[in-house]
Amino acid sequence: MGRNPAGRLSDLRPLRLDTVAALGGLLIALVLFPLRFLASQVYLDTVPVILGTACILYLVCLYQRQQTTDDARLTLPSQVTMSLPTLVLLGLAGLIVLTVLEGSRTVRFFALASVVGTLLVGQILFASDRDFNARLLLLQVVLFALVFRGTALYATPGFIGIDVWTHMGLTEQIVTEGRVGAISHDKHYASPFYHLLVTASSMLFDVSLRSALYLTLGVVMPISVLLVYAGGNLLVSQRWATLAAAVYALASHVSMWGLHLIPTSMGLVFFLAMVYALLRVMRIEYTTRDFSLLLLSSVAVILTHQVSTFIMLVLLLAAFVAQLVFEIGPLGLARLDTSVFRTKRPVNLVGLVVFNVGLTIFVWSLTPYRQQSFLATVLSYFRQTVEESAGFLNIASGSGDDAAEAGAAEAATTLLDQVVPYVEEVGFLFLLGATFVGCLYIVHRRRAEQSVFTLLLAAAFMLVFVMGFPMFGIHTFIPNRWFAFLYAPMAILGAIGLRTLDRGLAPALVVVVLLLFTLVYPGAMIVASESNIDNPVFEDHHEQLAYEESELAAVGSIGEMTGSPDGSEIRPYQGLYTDHPYQTLFSRTGAYPSTDIATVPEGGTADHDYVVHRTTAANQAVYFNNADGAGRIEQATADRLCGPNQATVYTNGDVTMCTPSPSTD
Repeated sequence: MGRNPAGRLSDLRPLRLDTVAALGGLLIALVLFPLRFLASQVYLDTVPVILGTACILYLVCLYQRQQTTDDARLTLPSQVTMSLPTLVLLGLAGLIVLTVLEGSRTVRFFALASVVGTLLVGQILFASDRDFNARLLLLQVVLFALVFRGTALYATPGFIGIDVWTHMGLTEQIVTEGRVGAISHDKHYASPFYHLLVTASSMLFDVSLRSALYLTLGVVMPISVLLVYAGGNLLVSQRWATLAAAVYALASHVSMWGLHLIPTSMGLVFFLAMVYALLRVMRIEYTTRDFSLLLLSSVAVILTHQVSTFIMLVLLLAAFVAQLVFEIGPLGLARLDTSVFRTKRPVNLVGLVVFNVGLTIFVWSLTPYRQQSFLATVLSYFRQTVEESAGFLNIASGSGDDAAEAGAAEAATTLLDQVVPYVEEVGFLFLLGATFVGCLYIVHRRRAEQSVFTLLLAAAFMLVFVMGFPMFGIHTFIPNRWFAFLYAPMAILGAIGLRTLDRGLAPALVVVVLLLFTLVYPGAMIVASESNIDNPVFEDHHEQLAYEESELAAVGSIGEMTGSPDGSEIRPYQGLYTDHPYQTLFSRTGAYPSTDIATVPEGGTADHDYVVHRTTAANQAVYFNNADGAGRIEQATADRLCGPNQATVYTNGDVTMCTPSPSTD
């Protein structure tokens, strides 16, 4: 007893937090494993396995205690390393040529993109220290991101996605009236940075709003991956920081917000700037300029997008909790190993947290939304969800698209239907496994510090919103919007995790792990549905969120033909019905506000007076409602929407509008 006068738990040498955490992770994986028998959900089936595997690999690292040097590890010959950038550039040129020749990003495009992504990641992981060139690799990463997204924007008429049509309509209102007050009825009136950027760019460059959007946010999104590199390089060497940037650039949800350019995309850019500024403030002797960048980035997020703001507050909460951990000092976490991370006192973030929370509450209280303030509406939705829908393993209690996808999943019958959801999540699961290893590495008390603990806690909190709350039927926080933000801390932690395995495992096992990641991760992320919303790889399982020229022309023509009536002018029986997502195009462009998803009973026909059918609905995945009102993927020919007692009042060959025949009135 006299040997431990301080009585501190951290002075007991047998206690290692990383070992305890790894064993605890194994126990949690074993506890979660049986949940697969209670509910069918891809994360319930896979995450326990990934968590257990990550913990086992980390424990193997601890027991083997390898110190793999560049001479011992497998590296590419210099001639191969020097030739790979040329192959990557040729591959990128091939992607452009394929898009021009085929008119869209086809399966061949995504196959070639997967190969290029593998070559890119392979350079980072297997180039020798002598041949490693961070600048050249970062150039390839940015060019890949630009080409992969830019080709989709180039080949797609109009815009990609659903919400973007609403935001372009709001931007047009600002341009028409010349003032932000033109959208005072909308919740984005209090967060207008996106709309002002597009408006100002259109006027400055003298181009259309579409071109202005692509020349600004469309270009900035791919370049913003450099912020992940900059933040990662504050913690690890250039090789692993470059890997973090590449991992982030390839991530499916990140690609999606580079295609579907809305305020979420802009909020993501400011969020990445904030992550970098936060890490910089925690890692160096920061100046007023550094803290000003952190403050301005947080304010910019608040004035850009509400969901991004909430995610930003979660990041700040993680940073504040990390501060408390190191100031209070439980388990002696303040004892740092300066050979791993530089020693630095925790940064006081109380003022920043209070300021941002206060500003957010103030702005949301003034934001109009659904006849109330945005704050009151969100709190009301959350309370209603908890009271009516919340319940353990109540996974399929979402609404809108989530409910439709859940219904489609339940109807899956073929082997391909069952395999596709897992194929599309493989990339995320690989990164999640690397993230788990990175988290285990940094919880060692000699390596822990505020910056890496902030990333750990931020990733943990976000995973609760992404996977935890939906497990209880709570979808109020729109979990699908969180993934791109979650990938930022995951990319850096994942790079730390792979670095740990690279240094700790036996060379043969290192080769297996890194080669498997190189071969699987890029392709898995590229074929995931979020990366190809303009032209889905699995076209029978996901709807296409882009339209042909004829489909866009039909919306405009039908709007002109009907006079684009105001919602109050449309009688209940005059609602227009078509497939999803095409129905959103009518309502969000103002062509015909009263539009909904057509009800097409299985094996039967629709029973609506006013319908629109497009040929896409007969050969691609679109959504219709069944007799119970649940959305499902269904292919329907024109005769299942337009009945014999209806007259065709518009057609352009690809889109047909039917109304009650005058003879039946």
